[in-house]
Amino acid sequence: MPAEQERPDPLDSICDVLDRAAASAVAQATFGLSPSTLALAASDWAMHLARSPGKQLQLGAKLSRKYLRMLDFVARSAKDPDAAPAIEPLPQDRRFADAAWKQPPFNLLAQSFLLNQQWWHAATTGIGGVSRHHEDIMEFTARQMLDMFAPTNFIATNPVVQQRIVETGGQCLADGMRHFFEDVQRTARGERPVGTEDFVVGENVATARGKVVFRNRLMELIQYEPTTETVRPEPVLIVPAWIMKYYILDLSPGNSLVRWLTGQGYTVFMISWHNPGTQDRDLDLDDYRRLGPIAALDAITAITGSAKVHAAGYCLGGTLLSITAAAMARDGDTRLASMTLLAAQTEFSEPGELGLFIDEAQLNILENMMWSHGFLDSSQMGGAFQLLRSNDLLWSHVLQTYLLGEREPMIDLMAWNADGTRMPYAMHSEYLSRLFLNDDLAEGKYEVDGRTIALAAIRAPLFVVGTERDHVAPWKSVHKIHMLTGAETTFVLTSGGHNAGIVSEPGRKNRHFQVLTREMDGPPLDPTAWRERAPRQEGSWWTAWGEWLGTRSGASVPPPSMGAADKGYPTLGDAPGSYVLEK
Repeated sequence: MPAEQERPDPLDSICDVLDRAAASAVAQATFGLSPSTLALAASDWAMHLARSPGKQLQLGAKLSRKYLRMLDFVARSAKDPDAAPAIEPLPQDRRFADAAWKQPPFNLLAQSFLLNQQWWHAATTGIGGVSRHHEDIMEFTARQMLDMFAPTNFIATNPVVQQRIVETGGQCLADGMRHFFEDVQRTARGERPVGTEDFVVGENVATARGKVVFRNRLMELIQYEPTTETVRPEPVLIVPAWIMKYYILDLSPGNSLVRWLTGQGYTVFMISWHNPGTQDRDLDLDDYRRLGPIAALDAITAITGSAKVHAAGYCLGGTLLSITAAAMARDGDTRLASMTLLAAQTEFSEPGELGLFIDEAQLNILENMMWSHGFLDSSQMGGAFQLLRSNDLLWSHVLQTYLLGEREPMIDLMAWNADGTRMPYAMHSEYLSRLFLNDDLAEGKYEVDGRTIALAAIRAPLFVVGTERDHVAPWKSVHKIHMLTGAETTFVLTSGGHNAGIVSEPGRKNRHFQVLTREMDGPPLDPTAWRERAPRQEGSWWTAWGEWLGTRSGASVPPPSMGAADKGYPTLGDAPGSYVLEK
């Protein structure tokens, strides 16, 4: 080949920049959603529906039956205000729970909305030929549109709001308008929501006493002071997600997992992640592995002298810990005494509704949006999470705050949720493509240091927690680790969601969990069979974890020193450190 043809064409880089800039502009205009994905899903649905006369006939028949049910309800409710409804809301839908919705004409509005919602679910699902991904998108989009125009969202159609206006003489609307402008101003200034200023890191949240004993460009390692005279010889390393700040696991003193663990006689170490900026755009998943869990394990074993460490990972931190453990097992590194995964996925073929935002077109949009800044901002990720639960997180907030004029009191968990972090371009792009899109880890295609790793190599005992109402890491997806490794696996399904299900301290009311252990190399159960067999217990899963750790730990010994200056790990300052304060 002629030499001039081997040289790169300078036009290639120019074209690449132009394409990225154009895609980034589209991403900014659409808040990170791919219009191509939505258009493809809509055309796939519409074309297959158009060539399905049987489905059309079925939908027409359903529509007719719903009209008849509605007419029957109108006739019955005219005679008896307490007549049985034509349709009941879904168990989690509390929008029409107030007694005012049983009075005409509002009962007719509520029933019409629910029947319409049910019909649109039928219209967007079960059409032959439509891809599963496109069907999920259409069902989700229809639900979002219906939630937007629900009668609960408008003064003219919401009897609860009308009653409140009468009771307050319109003051609720004035208060709501004041709340609205206050929120708009704070958003424009880049400030956190009202009330978060009452929760100050290091003062009333993230208050467990400890020292920063190691720092690199990506994380600080916090060693917490012992609260018992003796401790178990195996320390506990907690790897939190870097999507949010670490202190969800050290919130207020009464619900701090760190304080509870130290109270059980464990030496606890926590990773506090750096909040990346543009200069960190090239940090990738392997950087997080090497500079995170591996660096932490090196420090912990040097400080404590223990050859074994209990490691726990939450959410994305659990996924990273699984990758780390598989690589360690491949390389003969036996420092993990056990591994605990809290609402963490290792198999991504069924990631729940978060998977709606992940396909090739959507990933291209996100990559180019991150390319222009070097990171993904927490507000963009938070917007996606709000869409997943728009009824609970968006429209209920609009109703309560702006129409009823009542601000929900800020609590520590809500304040933490508003204290977001950024994610570097290289890491997040790799995470979405290698894990979410291609499922490389579960399919045996994930490489570390140029060689493939396998979760099947992990033989340390596992304690895995899923939560019943998790929209980020659905419990059935978390449960799939049973299929990926033969290690002894104790699986827990606890009440609550992705955050509140994990922050579930002993003594909290209305908490329960199910737990069942699969012995090493025993046959795995599918989620349905597991739930049927796992015994239910009342209370917090923390106590079950404490007992599980206790049976896998040695006899108590005097606590180790705080840091080890003679081994290169001097104390660098008090907890919570400096990285958690980065904005």
